[in-house]
Amino acid sequence: MSASELVAYVARALVDDPDGVSVEVHEEEGTQVIELHVAEDDMGKVIGRNGSVAKAMRTLLKVVATREGAPIALEIV
Repeated sequence: MSASELVAYVARALVDDPDGVSVEVHEEEGTQVIELHVAEDDMGKVIGRNGSVAKAMRTLLKVVATREGAPIALEIV
């Protein structure tokens, strides 16, 4: 499972509108940047209280980045 697939899978499990979830991947200065787009009503569920869910997703991505040997960043749009 790629990093972008992992982010999409976790986000779809969290939100009320899984069809509103989309993931875009692009490169910035040698870092793979994953942009997560969700419906406006679901933004709080993806970020979590005090950013706890977003932090957990970024922690998962650190594990994937270590395995792949390339830095990965997550942006929630």
